[in-house]
Amino acid sequence: MAVGAAAQAGEWQDPNDVLQNLLQNNPDSAYLHQSEMNIMMMPDNPALWLVEEGEDLFYAQRGPNNVSLEGCDFGKGPGELDGAYVELPRYFEDTGKVMDFEMRLVHCMKELQGFTSDDAAVGQRHGNGSDIMKLTTYIAHQSSGMAWNPPLDHPEEQAMRDAGEKLFFRRGGAMDFNCASCHGDSGKQIRASVLPEMRNGQEWTKAVSWPAHRAGHDNVRSQNHRIRGCVWQMRHAGIKHDTPVNTALISFWNDAARGEPAILPDLKR
Repeated sequence: MAVGAAAQAGEWQDPNDVLQNLLQNNPDSAYLHQSEMNIMMMPDNPALWLVEEGEDLFYAQRGPNNVSLEGCDFGKGPGELDGAYVELPRYFEDTGKVMDFEMRLVHCMKELQGFTSDDAAVGQRHGNGSDIMKLTTYIAHQSSGMAWNPPLDHPEEQAMRDAGEKLFFRRGGAMDFNCASCHGDSGKQIRASVLPEMRNGQEWTKAVSWPAHRAGHDNVRSQNHRIRGCVWQMRHAGIKHDTPVNTALISFWNDAARGEPAILPDLKR
């Protein structure tokens, strides 16, 4: 079955199988083929350890309220995880706003389990040892191989996506860079790293497939972490957690990969 057909059918696929299909479909993509070592390591992706740990956390009764996260609705209904990750950000009636995945997860940990912003379970967002990263990797894994399909039916979903596009192309900071400086055209590189082009869907789906184990960091990272890293590299002002800037950029990112299969979790340089 062609990779696009499988993704559109909503079928779960092993992340290594998704990657191998992308490689076969794009034999001339310097971006997709640039790291032979990472491709070889993909079946033993260290991020898969976090999938197991995240599953335990998801079903554990935790927090001051001593409940699990099975009551959390990521858009498919309480506790329904299949395909939920690739359909975010989205508008949630219970909060009256568009939320990206991390924002929604933190909301549920606070509202259902009773955690506060001062608790390490919520406050520590990055690194293999964080609850957020373990839960993110487990929940995202349930959408591996499925097509990116963030909804745009609600006016605020469309507005958030459009704001993300403006931010993606907005130049600023000490270097007068924008996201498109690196990802607006094909054939660009930073030192030895070939960069993905945003308009090439099959390259872009790998670019936005986070969580991913970063070999250079020896940690699993999220979409939100990648945004903050890019913003720092461009010398723009920093972005705080759970703010619309994160949500808008992720909305535009995921919309640009629409219809392409997600590699969850991925393994990157």
